[in-house]
Amino acid sequence: MPRLIHQPRIIPAAGDKPQRIEEYVGRVNSGDEQVSVARMRSPTGWEESGQRPELMEITLVLDGMLRVEHRGGVLEVHSGQAVVTEPGEWLRYSTPARGGAEYVKVCLPACSPERVHRGD
Repeated sequence: MPRLIHQPRIIPAAGDKPQRIEEYVGRVNSGDEQVSVARMRSPTGWEESGQRPELMEITLVLDGMLRVEHRGGVLEVHSGQAVVTEPGEWLRYSTPARGGAEYVKVCLPACSPERVHRGD
């Protein structure tokens, strides 16, 4: 039976500036362990520490630009573009451009602090 998600739950965010994470589907808001879907809003100059998530991340940028640093270089993901990262890859996300970024992140399995491994 279909489930209506009435509203997201705001999740505390990592990073050096306030970032807004609105989880629609995932461990916190809907009790799902297999997948999480969240809308993210990051201000200009936001960055988080490096991480090595044990999950696949699919990120669709709705507005602005999301920078994704990885061991092989840097990707700048602009509005209308997406990036897919595989489990175990070292990553660091930031929004250095003016206006920050708004994006949707889908994680398989659902994201959790224990699965992200920040600082790795």
